[in-house]
Amino acid sequence: MSALLEVAGVSVAFDGFKAINNLSFEIEEAELRAIIGPNGAGKTTFMDIVTGKTRPDKGRVTWGPSNISLLRKSEAQIARLGIGRKFQRPTVFEDQSVFDNLVMALKKPRGPMSAILYRRDEADTDRIHALAEEIGLTKELARRSGELSHGQKQWLEIGMLLAQDPQLLLVDEPAAGMTVGERQHTTRLLRDVAKTRAVIVVEHDMEFVRALDCRVTVLHEGSVLAEGTLDHVTQDQRVIDVYLGRSGER
Repeated sequence: MSALLEVAGVSVAFDGFKAINNLSFEIEEAELRAIIGPNGAGKTTFMDIVTGKTRPDKGRVTWGPSNISLLRKSEAQIARLGIGRKFQRPTVFEDQSVFDNLVMALKKPRGPMSAILYRRDEADTDRIHALAEEIGLTKELARRSGELSHGQKQWLEIGMLLAQDPQLLLVDEPAAGMTVGERQHTTRLLRDVAKTRAVIVVEHDMEFVRALDCRVTVLHEGSVLAEGTLDHVTQDQRVIDVYLGRSGER
């Protein structure tokens, strides 16, 4: 079975600095994967390449069973293929209700006339309520999004991504700034989402990664340093030397 996403031999340099160095990476359908590594390891650049924000100097990035090259696609085209990205800071329409945020995110034609002529139907309403239940915001649907807690805004943004029906979600440091209860809810949410689609989580918090209970990829200097369970990679002396020993996290 071919991978959902394959990154093969990818390198990119900025002003002579190799941010990504012969990186190869695969993720399957309905897989949850955590990516960890020190600052400057290439985690953000990896996501930039997958989503079309950065073009590599060499290598290939292919998508789906048809092995579509993402390197010839724009950011918008890549999103339409089924790749969604959530940045560390949540970006929601704070003056709009939770319900309206989800409505605006639904997978619909995006032309000017389509937006003008759009009328919400029963299927759209049912989809919004299903999404709200999935992300745990059913009781907040009528609430203005700016009034939500930090964790709730993160869940809303995940819901807005899910409204696009992506096959792969890239999620950047979702646990940052959350309460213990919010972190537990986020763990359950991401694990549930990964039952039907692929999810890549970039994270520094080792306890959160442990709770995800998934395969872990360690990046260092733009390459894969180690891969496996969290226990496996945290016992790797190379990982201890370049990341865990430096941060004091074990």
